[in-house]
Amino acid sequence: MATIISNRRVAEGIYVMHAKGRFEAKAGQFFMVRGWENYPLLSRPLSVYDQDEQGVKFLYKVAGEGTERLARMKAGDEVTLLGPLGNGFPAVHGRTALVGGGIGIAPLYYTARQLEQADLYLGFSAEVYEEHEFRSLRHPVEIDLGGIVLDRVDFDAYDTIFVCGPEPMLRAAQMKSAMSSGRANVYVSLENRMACGIGACLVCSVGCENGRKKACSDGPVFRAEEVVLA
Repeated sequence: MATIISNRRVAEGIYVMHAKGRFEAKAGQFFMVRGWENYPLLSRPLSVYDQDEQGVKFLYKVAGEGTERLARMKAGDEVTLLGPLGNGFPAVHGRTALVGGGIGIAPLYYTARQLEQADLYLGFSAEVYEEHEFRSLRHPVEIDLGGIVLDRVDFDAYDTIFVCGPEPMLRAAQMKSAMSSGRANVYVSLENRMACGIGACLVCSVGCENGRKKACSDGPVFRAEEVVLA
């Protein structure tokens, strides 16, 4: 169990929860989070937004009953955390871009904090949030509101590109990577539904070129050319 330090609303349906504890999460990993006993049955997978000496932070979107319950929780309440889980982002080489769409920006803040150099591209459909936090990192930040953030990224200008967002955005990143010179190593972070988070079930199964893999234990980060997106 972990005690909630804060759970603040940062935009319509968007929250940042800070939970107390000592963790050693790597960039791109996640936790299975629950703030209830029996129902809903499943915990919710939340990417690590940040980590400090007090605990771990999650940037999440209210998308169903589980996250609605999390959003109603307050400082002093307790949540159950399982993690950190999954394989996160690999070590980078050369010039790096981090590209996030909507709540897909969640794992990129902590990732950017670990890097000496990175260009950040953040896309939002209706409302920009956490911009100040990202700009405080002193990395170049480009904000796209209502457009297609990938249009701003020159794939031939980077050695490493991390992309996280909804599946159509990841498919677009695959296509753009395939049409580029191939200079950049492109990785996508999947937002699949998960049940256990530890690879014991097949709920988050994803098609890959060499067979099916599990987004929770094999991912959630995959090379862009490896994963098959519907």
